[in-house]
Amino acid sequence: MSYERHHSLLFRLGFGGVSPQENARAKRWSKRLEWPMLLLAMWILVDWYLRADGLGTAISHQVTDWLIWLGFVTELSLMLYAVDDRRRYLKHNWMSLVIIIAGLPALWGVQSFYAGAIRSLRLLVMLGILFKVSRDLRSILARHNLGTTLLVCLLFLFISGFLIAALDPAFNGPLDGIWWAWVTMTTVGYGDIVPSTNEGRLFGSLLILIGICMFSLLTASFSVFFIEKDEGQIAERERQNLNRITRLENRLDNIEHQLEYMLVLLEKAQDKVSSEPTKKGHPEQAALDKKDDPSA
Repeated sequence: MSYERHHSLLFRLGFGGVSPQENARAKRWSKRLEWPMLLLAMWILVDWYLRADGLGTAISHQVTDWLIWLGFVTELSLMLYAVDDRRRYLKHNWMSLVIIIAGLPALWGVQSFYAGAIRSLRLLVMLGILFKVSRDLRSILARHNLGTTLLVCLLFLFISGFLIAALDPAFNGPLDGIWWAWVTMTTVGYGDIVPSTNEGRLFGSLLILIGICMFSLLTASFSVFFIEKDEGQIAERERQNLNRITRLENRLDNIEHQLEYMLVLLEKAQDKVSSEPTKKGHPEQAALDKKDDPSA
């Protein structure tokens, strides 16, 4: 999925963020709010786990609901204040507005399926926040077909899980096969589930080789991304230094031309002074002029 299609999908899901046509202040505030909203998203996941396991008290859950709701209200209010086109921002980020309005019954203590659905919907919001703040991850996936490679690895993982579950009786089902394929492809090898037939061991050997190749490719892609990022920063600094050197050279050339022009003017002035008669300044010439003058 390309970067543009990814953004289009986020817009449709209500996680569009700030439009590129917005002012610099809105973009600046959007970047400032990314990490606080990411922490809020992490707490949504923790709260979901606590509720699922029956941990915590009713008061703590109520306080959590208020904090999460206030976090969304604060983020939306600040962004509506910063952006120029509020209607466009709400159109691209309608999910936050839905969470704020629909979350009011949960704040009032309505313990029903509706309140539980709203809390589950927050998990979707958490994923949207993670997508918005993971620009580097999207940049990595967009380079060298890394996103396609990860998708192929995931498909192969699921296919391998179903195949090994059908080939080997040591696996109780596809879930065991997928778990075994995951730890095998990553070369972790917990050993909690192992093939018991020759066919299963042969398939496991093939899966180990494929896993090594795939993860080597992924490691190389990540390394290339960070190397290119460092090289880009170095190239930018070199470009700035070259621009400074070029400006200094231009200034030195201007100074040189001005000095040459001043020297030419000085030489012309000296030639003019030396070519003028020095009658009044020379004593002998003044005496001769006085002798030759009949009126003197």
